[in-house]
This record gives sequence, C-alpha cells and structure tokens, in this order.
Amino acid sequence: MRSQGKIYFGWYLVATAAIITLLTNGLRLGIGPFEKPILSDLAMSRTEFSMIVAIGMLVYGAGMPIAGWLLKRFNTRSILLAGLVLTCIAVVWTIASKNIISFLLSFGVLLSLGLSFMSPVTMTPIISKWFVRKRGQALFYMTTGAMAGIAVVTPLETVLIHSIGWHYTLLFFGFLFLVLVIPSAVFVMREAPSEGNSETSNQDADKLTKTPHTQPTITWTDALKTKPYWKIVVGLFACGFSMNLLGSHAVPMLTDHHFSPATASFGVGLIGFTAIFSTLALGTVADRYPRKNILGLIYIVRGFGFLGLVFAVTTWQLYIVAIIGGLVWAGSTATASAILGDLYGVQLVGILYGWAYFGHQIGGAVGSFLGDGVMKRLAPILFHSVVPPSCS
Repeated sequence: MRSQGKIYFGWYLVATAAIITLLTNGLRLGIGPFEKPILSDLAMSRTEFSMIVAIGMLVYGAGMPIAGWLLKRFNTRSILLAGLVLTCIAVVWTIASKNIISFLLSFGVLLSLGLSFMSPVTMTPIISKWFVRKRGQALFYMTTGAMAGIAVVTPLETVLIHSIGWHYTLLFFGFLFLVLVIPSAVFVMREAPSEGNSETSNQDADKLTKTPHTQPTITWTDALKTKPYWKIVVGLFACGFSMNLLGSHAVPMLTDHHFSPATASFGVGLIGFTAIFSTLALGTVADRYPRKNILGLIYIVRGFGFLGLVFAVTTWQLYIVAIIGGLVWAGSTATASAILGDLYGVQLVGILYGWAYFGHQIGGAVGSFLGDGVMKRLAPILFHSVVPPSCS
C-alpha cells in the first residue's frame, strides 16, 4: 500500500504533459511575432505566409490520427521521441531556409508533423488510463499547458525576436524541446499503473482495473457513425478556427492599427494567462456537472469574447476583453476528449480524438488562411477612428 499523503504518480504524468503541451501549443499558436521578420527575410507576402501556416495546420491535424494509430502499436514514449527528432530537424532546416519552398517544407510540413506527435492527442490516452474518477480534472489540468503556452511563449517570442532575431529564437525553442522532452519521455511516461505497485492503491487506479468490463465494445469505425462524435468534431472545428485566427493574425492586426508590438502580444498573452487559472477552476467542476453543459458554456462565452477583442480600440479595452475571453478560452479540447473517453472507452480515445482534432486543424487552417483577408477588410471598418495615443 502506498503511504498516506503520497502523490499519485498519475499527477506527475499530467504535469509533464502540461509542460510539453506548453511548448508545442506555444510555438504553434504563437506564430504571430514571427510573421513580420520572416516576411522581411524571405520576401514573402502575408498571403503566402498565411497559406504556409494553413498548410501547417492541416499537416498538424493529419498527424493527430497518425499519432493515435501509432499509439495502438507503440508506446507513448516512442511517439514523443519520434516527434522530437522531427521537430529538431525541422528547426534546423527552417533556420537554413532561403526561399519559400524550403520554408514551406521545413516550417509548414515537417515542424507541424513533429509537433503533432508531441500534442495532447498523444498524451490524452495515457492520462485517461491513469485516471477514472478524476479524468476530466486531469485532462483540464493538462490543458493549462496550452494556455500557459499562449501566455508565456507569445510575449517571450516577441522579446527574443527583438533581441536575437527570429533564427536564434527558433533555435532556442528547439533546445528547450530537447532538454524537456527527452527526460520526460524516458523517466515519466508509464503506459498504465501496474497492479500491486504503490500507485495502484489510489482510488483512481483501483477503479481503473474494473473499466475493461464497463467500456463500450465498439470499433473506431462504429464511433464515426454516431451523431455525438460529429457534434464533437463540429465544435472543435469552430474552436480551431477562432484560436488559430487569433494566434496567426491578432498581433499583426493590432500592430497595424496603432498598438505597439509589446501591447499587442501582451494582450494576446493575457488571454492565455487568464485561462491558466480559469482552466484550473473548471477542472475542479469538470467531473461534477454534465460535460456537455460545460462545453456549451465554454463555446458561448468564448464567442462573445472573441468579438469583443476585434472591437477593442484602446489599451484598457484590449486588456479587459482579453481577461474576459480568457476565462473560458481553454477547456473545449479537454472536455471533448473526456466526453470521447466516456462514450467510446479509453482504448479508442487516441485515434478518435486524433480524427476529431483533425477537424480542429481544418478549422485552424481556414482561420489562418482566410484570416488575413478577413482582418484586412474588417480592421479598416472597426478601426476607422483615430486610435488614442494611449494605445501605443
């Protein structure tokens, strides 16, 4: 029996997954600060850059079901290390890129594929195996990494790019992946608690041994024929559209309309910073109330927050809207993955969540590619008046 007060090992998995998610989501969604220096160096237009980002979103999404499929044949550790290798190669190749084709293949394709192998889709199944009673809470806590990625990485990228340039900034993040993912994969990733060891005496682990008898006995193709699954997919499509529209174009749009780069990046980062704490709060109720109700509330409030961000014309408005939006900015993916586990069983979570997240990335690709044109058309209307000097 484990000693009283000892931390259940599953929470170490959650913490590790949150840190890895911080890096992957931070680099993927924090592309905004890289946009202008890359455009200048490689002589690309915003339309070309948006197309590459959109292709990257699709590759990232396509990598999700691939990762889910591979998880049925290999362990989580192997998939994470494979993703790390691809990411490091992509970083070096991107830095050496001199033209749009090389940048597309390195940054748009290979980096996106590598990051998809280190995404929440890879770590959701292993966390679902370790938790039953507190599965929703554990997945919400992992999601704090995604929000911390927006809050920490976007402002950090802005500072580093202005200090050492975008090439060395990207190299710095490649180094962070090396020093964090390797020990996490080797020393922390255990596929499931073994019966008899100290971790399995936890209440979650005790219930885990009973789940094979209660899990639905269906295949992933059967799940694709059900309405609840496609409701999850549609919701994640909308989530991907809004989040990637914001991540790719919010900072350039705000700087185009009189906000300083620091103010713009801090405003976007504030959404993620607020979401860290709101996600922790949502995690405490994730297993107490119907998950579909929580998911619906998240989408409704987030939509109003997104519209408010577009209409903000002063610094204080930007920051207030960012805080309000951040209250429910996270949680849709955690709730969706928990619902999938409840409906179809933990054995199918990886591949089903992978395909559902592909829908998320299709939405992200649409938001990233069309977002440039949408912002160009909306911004002159919304920012038709002279923005007060306080915005800078």
